[in-house]
Amino acid sequence: MPFLSTTSREKLHAIIFESNTKAGKAFDVGLLIVIVASILIVMLDSIASYHQQYGQFFLTLEWIFTALFTIEYILRILTLEKPLKYALSFMGMIDLLAILPSFLSLVIAGTQSLMVLRALRLLRIFRIFKLTHFLGEIRFLRYAIRASLNKITIFMLVVFTVVIILGSMMYLIEHGQNGFSSIPDSIYWSIVTITTVGYGDISPVTPLGKFFASVIMFIGYAIIAVPTGIVTSEMTAAMRRKQEQHETCPACGREGHDVDASYCKHCGNKLEN
Repeated sequence: MPFLSTTSREKLHAIIFESNTKAGKAFDVGLLIVIVASILIVMLDSIASYHQQYGQFFLTLEWIFTALFTIEYILRILTLEKPLKYALSFMGMIDLLAILPSFLSLVIAGTQSLMVLRALRLLRIFRIFKLTHFLGEIRFLRYAIRASLNKITIFMLVVFTVVIILGSMMYLIEHGQNGFSSIPDSIYWSIVTITTVGYGDISPVTPLGKFFASVIMFIGYAIIAVPTGIVTSEMTAAMRRKQEQHETCPACGREGHDVDASYCKHCGNKLEN
């Protein structure tokens, strides 16, 4: 890199990307504090009374935070041998999203509210405080949800059909009155009722309508339980498969090895039983 010597780049890389040193952990903790502060400023600025009184102060702080994040992003790029790989990675895209809204606000009004996307940078807390073992549990949950997706999709299509039928029936029962002025309005009421949200902006008045609404409410409780049961079943199956397999390869961190495997099928490293 023309801007940094090899020694300087290595030192900066250790501070910015590593958290197992005192300087690296101090940098990461300081970064988290700045991220939280910037998010709070965006939230406070959205309150009309605060914006009117402290708007200019908040704007100044937002640009200071943006300048700090921009410098940090540039330093991350400069200290890497393959900066494009980092820029296109998940965390690299999040770091870029932390600074883009401020510059976009110069061209498109209102986009500064997108700076709350900086909250995504708090994901770094998993690495900073050695919480990476929780990421394995997140992957486990993701596998269970993915396995349940087809069943839940079919179930939601059935529910969608049911609410259309129930809404249309309520429209006929209430004779297009009492808020049920159209079939779409009646379908909206059916969705609100069957999900047990119950806004109360539309409610039946006729005895038959009240009875029909009561039946839909009971159906709603049963419907809510079905997706939960599907996901729970898949989580149980995933847990069983996980117990039958090796945990993770200590070298590459990949999972899914056969029970009788002695070596990792991805990198060839010896597996621990």
